[in-house]
Amino acid sequence: MTIVLPLALISAALFPILVSASSQVNRYIVELDPAASSQGEKSLNVHADFYQALQKHTSFDVFREYNVTDVFVGASVTLKSSADVAAIAKIPGVKPVRVVIPSHPRDPVVPPDSESTLKMTGVDKVHAMGIFGKGVKIGIIDTGVDYTHPSLGGGFGPGHKIAGGFDFVGDAYNGSNTPMPDPDPLDQCNGHGTHVAGIIGANPGNEFNITGIAYESTIFAYRVFGCDGAGGDDVLIEAMLQAHRDGMDVVNLSLGTLDNWTESMVAVVLHRLIKTGIIAAVASGNDGSVGAFAPSDPANTLGAISAASVDNVVFYVQNATTSDPTHPTISYLSIFPLPFNGSLPIYATSNDTTVIDDACNPLPDDTPDLSKFLVITQKLQNIANKGGDFSFVYDNGAGFSAIATDNFTHTSLISENDGVFLVQQFIAGKNITVSFPQTGGGATIDSPTGGLVSTFTSYGPTNDLFFKPAVSTPGGNVLSTFPVNNGSFAVLSGTSMATPHAAGCAALLLQAKGKSLAIAQSALTLFETTAQVVSSSHTDGDPLQTAAQQGAGLLNIFSALTYKTRLSPGELLLNDTNHFVGEHVITITNTGHTVETYNVTHIPAGTAIAFEPDDIFPLPGPVALTKDYATVEIKPKVLTIPPSGEAKVTVTIQPPKGLDAATFPIYSGFIQVQGRHSGEKLHASYLGLNARARDLKIIDNTDSILGIELPSLVDVSSNPITDSKNYTFQGDDYPTLIFRLANGSPKVKVDLVESNFTLPSGNVKGVRTLGNLTDFNYISRSILTDEQDLDGTYSLNLTHPLFGDNSTISNGQYRFFLRALKVSGDRNNEADYETFLSPIVGVDVPGQ
Repeated sequence: MTIVLPLALISAALFPILVSASSQVNRYIVELDPAASSQGEKSLNVHADFYQALQKHTSFDVFREYNVTDVFVGASVTLKSSADVAAIAKIPGVKPVRVVIPSHPRDPVVPPDSESTLKMTGVDKVHAMGIFGKGVKIGIIDTGVDYTHPSLGGGFGPGHKIAGGFDFVGDAYNGSNTPMPDPDPLDQCNGHGTHVAGIIGANPGNEFNITGIAYESTIFAYRVFGCDGAGGDDVLIEAMLQAHRDGMDVVNLSLGTLDNWTESMVAVVLHRLIKTGIIAAVASGNDGSVGAFAPSDPANTLGAISAASVDNVVFYVQNATTSDPTHPTISYLSIFPLPFNGSLPIYATSNDTTVIDDACNPLPDDTPDLSKFLVITQKLQNIANKGGDFSFVYDNGAGFSAIATDNFTHTSLISENDGVFLVQQFIAGKNITVSFPQTGGGATIDSPTGGLVSTFTSYGPTNDLFFKPAVSTPGGNVLSTFPVNNGSFAVLSGTSMATPHAAGCAALLLQAKGKSLAIAQSALTLFETTAQVVSSSHTDGDPLQTAAQQGAGLLNIFSALTYKTRLSPGELLLNDTNHFVGEHVITITNTGHTVETYNVTHIPAGTAIAFEPDDIFPLPGPVALTKDYATVEIKPKVLTIPPSGEAKVTVTIQPPKGLDAATFPIYSGFIQVQGRHSGEKLHASYLGLNARARDLKIIDNTDSILGIELPSLVDVSSNPITDSKNYTFQGDDYPTLIFRLANGSPKVKVDLVESNFTLPSGNVKGVRTLGNLTDFNYISRSILTDEQDLDGTYSLNLTHPLFGDNSTISNGQYRFFLRALKVSGDRNNEADYETFLSPIVGVDVPGQ
């Protein structure tokens, strides 16, 4: 989840600082080279050398220290101001310096499930083989776990299911205050990590008969979020390194932030951990509504199993009974019955079942006291003001859609048909009542979207066109454990719920095949190549869902463990039309004991239309799909491979024809290899962009978001400044540059230039600037965040006349020069940058 300062809250920084949702102000992660020091020779204490050198430049506080020499050595430091970053970069032995990014558990999209999720991925068959993850250690990096839950072992420490871990932050941590670490990762206030832990490790035999994927595995809980679910990626890195020290075989990261590059500090560290033999399952993100090119970080990590979500095939419901014999039962979305003995009459807030803003405005004065009714509505707003306690909410879509009930604990979702029926009875004046059996009312009903990719799942690919997500697992409407003091069980939806399913399957793989570096590093390809492709709907003739959202398909652990055929690579990266790689070689290995003949075919997926031709912003999801498919030449199409033998197939892929490159079509599909005798079906997945990535518009130059044309200079009251203006830098008299990014950029920088500066062309090194104000690598696109009323605006506040290196800007006439590098652009070619030149900024400091 990205947190940006709304325009009205532009803060007064002491030095120029780029403020955005993606930063914890003035806290930075610094990587150190153990082989270098400020003394010019190898140091025995690289941290001490760094602190000594930094102390000469500025005051600072050490927030975290990292010292795992084969993975990451460095520190998280809080500086007096962002201007001091330049001083860090000049210290010998300093490698990348990155601002701390907030991370969050991937928010559940909210209710419904049943044991069906195990069958969807073949886990039930693997359990029948006697494989339950025994001997495998899984680290859950999350909000902590309520280990007092009986289904999670009821205790903590050696000999328990939750055998270890650490709380790095404490209950009150919100991502910016001081953490209060302790050895106990108990969480009884959030529940996210407890739900994740149950999907992995819940013991069978509980009241809902749910069973963890790998319930014989050993779990360590690493708490990196407080009760409100916010934290920094410097804490996350410390937890990841601790998981490495504790010998975790698998780590589960049901968390992230909307960052569509593969170069964050967390992604770099996680990639190094993966290379040591840790299998990493990471939530791909719940940002499907923002369209293409929006996977999360650290799901973008190369080699990570980034998990998309598919909806469970069932809903878990309770059945209410009515006094009308023609309509005796109504299913409502809940795992527990509404706590009311007896029956309630109904009251509808609107007689029109088609109105979309039902109960959004205050209810009329003549509305009765609703405390004595079961309220039938489409919205929950304003019902409580009339005393409403029990409510049924109906939607105007098929099946059950997830709703956020906030603090309305006695509210449940019902189907549109049932909602319309009840409203009609109310209109007709029939005295119908509804009762809620407290026992025996639980049931499951089929989900119309079961087995399809959950609409909330983020779309890939990454900005640098890597294949994300990797695979899909059940994450929509999943029943699992929850803190004991909050009901013990809950149904949640999100890629957070899909991720532990993948982590649990990784544990089954390690038990079945043995724990080794080779097996761990083959897991991603094995899961991708044995997955089952997912359609975009249940309607015959509709295309398969784009691989940009489903990844390689629905993971099937039984196929991964039992297939005798192996395929590599699992991903065929075609890139864009400017860097097109159309020819690929697939290796097929027959590990069985008999000769096998294979047919190789092409299975296309729907082509995703990511943009309107004349718009600079990606289209919101669900992204439209077309049947404009790539053409594929396969040589040979049939081949016979002896036992323990292998053969190669050459695949030549050509992008779809006739599509408008201005829509940035993302095409994808699968090269299927099927054994004639075994029936085994495997595939390699391909994905490409049928346009030039460098043609993506980077800088938002519209007025559609803020009502003023961007980029813009504004004053402290957010009023745009269109003419030249002098600033004294006294009090609130200073300029602020605001801008948004329509798409992500590998490099964004703002320099100060002379007032008569003209836009350059040619080599960047030849551009004459007076000094840098701010400079950042791998910046994400700006996203509107409705629930926080934020607009994704970046702001550069020049509160004091100082360059980024803390040197003084003399009185004079200048301009801000903003540059944003195009995707896949050459950093040394000025033509590959989009630019903005501000109105004249006069520095007029009295007495200077």
